[in-house]
Amino acid sequence: MLRIALIDVFMFALPFLLYGAYMLATRSASPAGLWQGAPVVWLLAAGATLLLITMATLISFSGGRPGGTYHPPILQDGVVKPGEID
Repeated sequence: MLRIALIDVFMFALPFLLYGAYMLATRSASPAGLWQGAPVVWLLAAGATLLLITMATLISFSGGRPGGTYHPPILQDGVVKPGEID
């Protein structure tokens, strides 16, 4: 669950990181005034779009097959075998 949350945070922050890197690379602004005049609304929209695409992709392509049978975790020879969907 933490992995998914970190992926979501990274994908939302990616447009801001790319914009900051571009501004620093082109020396268009000093580090102190980097965000003055930044297209914050467009960066927010791009971050939200990337976040929604990422969430839809993770939901669609992870997990078990539809209609599968869930087998809960079991203790086998002193080792916990994780749950799975067959």
